[in-house]
Amino acid sequence: MDVLSDAITAMRAGRPHASRRRRHGSWGLRFPATAGVGFHAVLEGSCWMLPEDGSAPIQLTAGDLAFVHGTAHGLADDPGTPLVDVLQNPDGSWPPGPDTTDDGTPGMLMLCGAYRLNRARPHPLLACLPGVVRLPTQDRPLGAVLDLLRTETARPQPGAAAATSALLDTALLYILRAWYAEHAQATAGWAAALHDPAIGRALSAIHHDPAHPWTVEELGTVAGLSRAAFAKRFTALVSEPPLGYLTWWRLTLAGRLLREGDQPLRVIAQRTGYTSEYAFAKAFKREYGTAPGRYRTQPTLLLDATG
Repeated sequence: MDVLSDAITAMRAGRPHASRRRRHGSWGLRFPATAGVGFHAVLEGSCWMLPEDGSAPIQLTAGDLAFVHGTAHGLADDPGTPLVDVLQNPDGSWPPGPDTTDDGTPGMLMLCGAYRLNRARPHPLLACLPGVVRLPTQDRPLGAVLDLLRTETARPQPGAAAATSALLDTALLYILRAWYAEHAQATAGWAAALHDPAIGRALSAIHHDPAHPWTVEELGTVAGLSRAAFAKRFTALVSEPPLGYLTWWRLTLAGRLLREGDQPLRVIAQRTGYTSEYAFAKAFKREYGTAPGRYRTQPTLLLDATG
């Protein structure tokens, strides 16, 4: 089971959005802070990414992508250009911002993606990402996906909405995969956990069969380690003991099943490893602060990401 895909699926809500921005001359846009994720990919020309967390300005040229997670930031033709606030649309998308006048220069063309997330239970795999990540897209599968998004957003054809949504989902996976690959040599955190063969096998086992009555010893056997060595390594990389993460994932999955379907509580309890509906309801209320039945009917808490 793909842990990265599971983490994204657990948080995704609603339809992602894409937009194109072409800018000429002097221009600057400011996006407010969120805890979500989004991206700005430069297709032509160049611009500056201006994090408002005190980090240095980042120049983006054609083929560069800035992945944004939880930090207010600006985009401008120059670090000294004043910024205009961008206000979010009710559907979670971001408007293109004020038009600029074509001054005859090549200008800049940018493609942006915005993702709506359920912020109630952010997966630590996403929560640990830095505020801004700069990634090259040339000669990568991500570049091919962005080319297709460019085509779909330039001249929408029948089925464009479905195609754009699927391509945005694919782009997010490739972005996260690229970042984690670049940090494969990390010694701690989820980048290290995903690339550690032993811990990766244990995580995959948990995600593949969360209903199984896993023990630390059994997960250690899956990982090919002794019980003590496995528990120590898992906790060091994931920042949580094996059974703690197992419980967290079971209840995260339960929350998604409650919101996305109408299965009886006893079925959800069985699918998430609880021996009875009572045991499940007790664990769920302890984790979420509300009973499963009430949670199912509550409005989903969404977070609109930058893009």
